Order: sequence, then C-alpha cells, then structure tokens
Amino acid sequence: MRLHPTLLTFFRVILTPFLIAFFYLPFYWSHVTCVIIFIFAAVTDLFDGFLARYFEKTTKLGTFLDPVADKIMIVSSLILITDWYHVWWITLPSIVSIVREIIISSLREWIAETKERRYVSVSLIGKWKTFFQMVSLIGMLSKVDGTMLFFSTILLYFSVFLTYWSIAQYFRSIWNFLR
Repeated sequence: MRLHPTLLTFFRVILTPFLIAFFYLPFYWSHVTCVIIFIFAAVTDLFDGFLARYFEKTTKLGTFLDPVADKIMIVSSLILITDWYHVWWITLPSIVSIVREIIISSLREWIAETKERRYVSVSLIGKWKTFFQMVSLIGMLSKVDGTMLFFSTILLYFSVFLTYWSIAQYFRSIWNFLR
C-alpha cells in the first residue's frame, strides 16, 4: 500500500499548530523543533504534488487542499516572524506576502466559478516565490540574529519581488477575461 499524496497535504495542515506551539515554547530546543517541523512540512509540499502525478493519484480534494495547506503554513509563519522580530522591515514584506495570498486565493475562487480555471493556474514564478519564502522563513523561524537574519531578510524581500511579478502575471493572464 502506498501513502496517498493527499494525506501528506492533510499532514501539513495538522503540523501548523505544532509549528506555532514550538515557536513559542520557552525551551532552548523549541525553536530548533519549530524549524524542523517547518522544513518537514516544506518537503512534504514538494513531494505531495510529485507523488500525485507520478502515481496518477491526483484528486479534486488534493488539488484544492495543496495550495490551502501552503498558505496556512506560510501565512502562520509570516505572522510568527512579524510578532517575534516586531520591526517594520520584516512586518512590511510579511503583510505584502499575506495580501498577495488573499488576492490570488480570491481571484482563483472567483475565476473557478466561471469554469475558466486555466487563467489562474500556478505559475513557475509563484513556485519560486514559495521556495524563497520557505527558505527565508527557515532562517527567521530559527530566531537567530546576525548573518542568518540578514540573508533571510534579503530572501524575504526577493520573495516579495517575485510576489509582485507573479500577481502581475496573473492579472495579465486574466485581463481579457476581466474585460
């Protein structure tokens, strides 16, 4: 019996409260556990879609739940780092990223109602944006200062650049549909 890819997606959703709990626990090892949970969840994000296509186990539920699980994990982590660092230069890109997720999710839902889903499929830029967000969040969730925070912040800003690029792509692809 093979593990169904949708179970990995569900597991990612279930991991999010544990990620949050370990982020705030007052033990010296809790932030490392938080990062390990985040990395594990990020890896399951890479594999669930691949496994679904490879074993021909794609489902409507999995197709719906995968981006939702990503958003739950990433938005929760962005809120955590905003709370932890409590500085405008981390809050600003975090809010921009969260707003983008709300806009794209709303846009996808609206377009899906019209049966024109092809206009809002996940783009390569969106996948790279998610990758750079995840790498930056790994560094920031570790709660370290110095070089790690500096490079993680640069990656977070690069993901914001990709955020603007991907949202421009989405609007360009649906422009004729919107008119």
